[in-house]
Formats: sequence, structure tokens, C-alpha cells
Amino acid sequence: MDGKYFHHALKFRKDVCIGCSHCMNVCPTQAIRIRAGKAELKDNFCVDCGKCYRACPVGAIIVEQDDFNQIFRYKQRVALIPSILLGQFPDEVSLTQVSSVLMELGFTHVYEVEHGVEVLKNTMKNHVETHQEARPLISTFCPAIVRLIQVRFPTLTDNLILLKPPLDIAAAYYSKMLIDQGHNPDETGIFYITPCAAKIAAVKSPVGQEDSPITGVINMDFIFNKVYTAVKQGFIGKNTCQLPILDPLKSSGVMWSATNGEAAHMTGRTLAIDEISNVIEFLEQLENEENREIDFLELRACDESCAGGILTSSNRFYTVDRMKKRAARASKKEKEGNYRYANPGPIVQYRDFLEDNISISKVQPRSMDKLDEDISQAMKKMKRVHEIMEMLPYVDCGLCGSPKCSSLAEDIVQGEAEITQCIYVQKRMEQQGVMPAEQSIEIMKRIWGKEKFEISAND
Repeated sequence: MDGKYFHHALKFRKDVCIGCSHCMNVCPTQAIRIRAGKAELKDNFCVDCGKCYRACPVGAIIVEQDDFNQIFRYKQRVALIPSILLGQFPDEVSLTQVSSVLMELGFTHVYEVEHGVEVLKNTMKNHVETHQEARPLISTFCPAIVRLIQVRFPTLTDNLILLKPPLDIAAAYYSKMLIDQGHNPDETGIFYITPCAAKIAAVKSPVGQEDSPITGVINMDFIFNKVYTAVKQGFIGKNTCQLPILDPLKSSGVMWSATNGEAAHMTGRTLAIDEISNVIEFLEQLENEENREIDFLELRACDESCAGGILTSSNRFYTVDRMKKRAARASKKEKEGNYRYANPGPIVQYRDFLEDNISISKVQPRSMDKLDEDISQAMKKMKRVHEIMEMLPYVDCGLCGSPKCSSLAEDIVQGEAEITQCIYVQKRMEQQGVMPAEQSIEIMKRIWGKEKFEISAND
């Protein structure tokens, strides 16, 4: 689904918002404006990275999730969990315990999505080795990064590796496996436990695919609280779990969603960059034809990758440390020849089917810098933006309700703002006697809300 619509998991509650502009100032794609004292989102600029969510001091930004009770519409209820979910818990909490609680909550199957790495890893490595003409090749694992490239670095969309992430591969495998076991696909629901908002958006409006194999998405913090409460209260114990033996993750799968998880398995010169500001800094250089000698780029929007997702509950550094310990244990068993670790998992029995359906279609650029679909009109608007910029102070103070002077200029050209919203323009007009101070105040009230200009009797 690569149409004009971007689904967004981040929602702004105007009844809670105080118009502090913290969100506007941290947004890496300048997707937020302040109007009438409230934050407003420019939908096609937002990449659902979640920086605004973290910055909001009053909880006015929320992350949507599907109603948990919808799982009960299905006879087969599959919970797809990322390896970082287990990393949220103390070392003494086992995967078996976590899975047991999930099944008590109502799921009939639990499966770690990184099993998909067993199919993806070699396919991706071969792709990097055989497509050197498009260097550097960029992973599509992080949906926030894919959207960032679409809207802010559209010339780099040709560098994206058009392969599905482990989540989609695991979902396709489990769906096919249940069909082969005789289950009606209409009675199967596949639900992903997500650590971030971008993956919700990716499921609701997938890029490079017509639709997603995922039925619904449930926020990880919600699940973590449910599971950990049950474990701490002793409802589930290591000796009471009646689950069948779970397929163990290989060490590569455990670490795939962590920083350097992909890059460690690629050949040539690779880089793993996390945190969206660092990614933007690097991509700006790349877009200017610098750093082109890189073969593969692993880019993640969150600090410490998925362990730093906004829907995680534990400290990201502790989470990664636990994942490393788990990967080390798995690696040791693989080297020792432990049958369940040293041999391919059941998913590889479906390798041919999964590899036949592993590709996605070309990711379309959706430049946020495009001022008009008509090229001639876009050029006229760009000229007008430059003319307006000559009248602005280049200080990016944000008092106009736009994050930067350049943002205000573009908003003006698009008919979404006026140049008198700039406080410096207002003061110049006041000095010239063409704008009374009262009018300046009224303009600021329209931007920031009249409440901010009212002084109570107690002040």
C-alpha cells in the first residue's frame, strides 16, 4: 500500500495538549505545528518515530493499539513476539514462563518473529553481494527509517533492500503452517506484540505490499505489565508450565533486532547506525554523494534499536545486555552441537514458499519537500519560498508555530500560514507603524491560545 495515505499510530489529544511545543522542536521531519494553542500533525511528514511521544511532558500524545479482546474472534490466536520482549524481564524469567502467561491470557500459539531470520539472513546476504551497483544498500527492517527515506531522502529509495523483515516472514510461515494442519485461515488471527509505533503504522499501511499478514497489533508495554504481574504473583512457575517445548532461537535471531544485528552477518563494508538524529546526519552526507563506499547500512530510528522503542518498559541497556547473554548461551549450544540449536528450525521446511514470497515492490518516494505535483507550479512556489525567506530572521525560534523559518515559508506558500506570524516581522511592522501592538498580540493568541496571554488575579 503505497498510496497517498500514511496510517499513523501516534495520536494527539487536544484535550490534554498544553501547546508547549516540545514535540514540535524534537520532530526530525518537521511534522508538527502549533495552532490555537495545540499541536497539530502534518500527516504526510510524520514517520511515527516516537520522539514527540517521549518529549511530551503531559502525556498528550498516545499510541493506538488494537483492542486485545479482538483475539477471541479467532479459534487460532497466534502471538508473534520479538526477542526483545524476553529481554524486558529479569534473567530469572524464562521464555517458557512468558509464553505460558500469554497462553493463559488467551493465545493458542506463541512464536518469536526472529525465527524468520533463518530464511532471511542468507537471502539478504546474497542480495548485498550481487547488487553492488546500488551501494550502499539499506535495510528495510525499521519502518520508521523506510518512511524517513521516503519523505526526507527520496533519492535514496532505490538503495532500499526490497526484502520482507523477519516479522512478515514469521507471520507468513505460521499462517501457512496452520493451513497445512487443516485450520481455516479465516479462523486464524496473527497478532504482533510491538515495541514501537512505527511497526503499528507499517502493519496498518504497509510499504511495498498490498496488505500485511498481521491481523492486529498489541503494544508491548501492555503485554509486559500483564505478564510480569502474573509472574511476580506466582501464578506461573518454571515447574508448573504445561507448554510444549518451544523452538529455540539461534544466536543470530536473538540479536537481529539489536544494533549491529543485521550488519554482523553481511559481507563487505557495513555500518550500523541507531537513533534517528544520527541516521539523519549520515543520510544527509550520503545524499550529498559522501560515504558511498559503504556496502550495507543497518539504520534504526531508536537508540539501541528496538530495545529503545517507545513501547518498551525496561531500560534499553539492560535489555540489550540480557539479549547478549541469551545469544551467548545459544551460540555455545550451537557450537557444542546441541541438536535443537545446531540444526535448522521447522521454519526452514517452508523455505521455498517463503523465499518465493520474500520480495516487496519498489518503495515510492514521497518527498516532503515537494510543494506541488505540477512541476511548473512547484518551481514557482519554491521561488516564492526563497523570497519569503529573505524576510525572515533565520533564527528558527518556533514562535510562529512552525518549527523553522523554512517551515513557515513553506506553510505560507501552501496557504497554511501568514508571514505576520513571525514575531520579528511583527516587531518590524510595529516600528514602521503599520501594525498596532494589539494586532500582534491577537496573532500570537491565534497561534498559542489566548489562555497563555491571560494573567489571573492571583499572579
